[in-house]
Amino acid sequence: PPDPSSMKISTLGGNINENSGGLRGLKYGVTRDYVLGLEVVLPNGDIIKTGGKLAKDVAGYDMTRLFVGSEGTLGIVTEAVLKLLPLPETKQTMLCLYESLEEAATSVSAIIAERIIPATLEFMDQPTLEVVEDFANIGLPTDVQAVLLIEQDGNPEAVSRDIQKIAEVCEQHGAKSVKIAHSEEEASALLTARRSALSALARLSPTTILEDATVPRSEIANMVRAIEDIARKYEVNICTFGHAGDGNLHPTCATDARNEEEMKRVEAAFQAIFEKAVALGGTITGEHGVGLMKAPYLELKVKKEGIAAMKAIKQALDPENIMNPDKVFGKASRKRVVVS
Repeated sequence: PPDPSSMKISTLGGNINENSGGLRGLKYGVTRDYVLGLEVVLPNGDIIKTGGKLAKDVAGYDMTRLFVGSEGTLGIVTEAVLKLLPLPETKQTMLCLYESLEEAATSVSAIIAERIIPATLEFMDQPTLEVVEDFANIGLPTDVQAVLLIEQDGNPEAVSRDIQKIAEVCEQHGAKSVKIAHSEEEASALLTARRSALSALARLSPTTILEDATVPRSEIANMVRAIEDIARKYEVNICTFGHAGDGNLHPTCATDARNEEEMKRVEAAFQAIFEKAVALGGTITGEHGVGLMKAPYLELKVKKEGIAAMKAIKQALDPENIMNPDKVFGKASRKRVVVS
């Protein structure tokens, strides 16, 4: 149900290890919300089973949640018990155009304030629109500052009611145009265009760095503006898109890894982005995980005490450090990158 953009190539095991999100995360949550139980092989060879086909289970620590999102550092998942949902009866999709980032961000908060939870509530800024339209050729506007791509699903009566209300809310908060897709093909084209954002941006330069930072919904406009300011400061090309409904943004940099001087500016820019996200009450990663590249920034979010607690768990389960040894804790902290 979370509908990860990488659905065509990602695996269930990968989604479990990363606790992956996706386009429908606002309404349907993330991977952990659908994992009821696991079979895990521990580093010492022991096999444990957690959870199961149960609605309630509080026997001991919640080991299932511990392994979901552990990035392969604590054990190998060999079996998973997953919760399934029936497909919705119907769905409708709409595209809202805005002349300002603030109006788009305000619309997101206003929709939620109306007690409407869309299945999909996606954001793309103007630079991303240009690249995606050049790639997809489906008639996306490229002369606006931002668009919201909104999808609602459920029973026909509720979907129709919600879509009309969402349209009214968006118009009240500055949308210059609200267009509801009138066919499944048209709706599919819009969602496919959003999913193709990374592929489209990858055409710009030899190297594409896709990041993710999450902030409270009320801070989306501030975060997008900050990303634009940071890109100008460090003279790098950054486009931003993401899951506006849950505050998860994907600043994506088109660069060239062979250019050492530029890569230093890129690294400094992303460090500034992570620092700003945390300052706004957010986090350094909403769904991609820490891995290798985010390890130096983990302390920004969880502090030294948090890292110490995580390392204690890692040491207890994997004392020989054989499971993804360089991931997450490769570097617990770093000095600020300075670009002259």
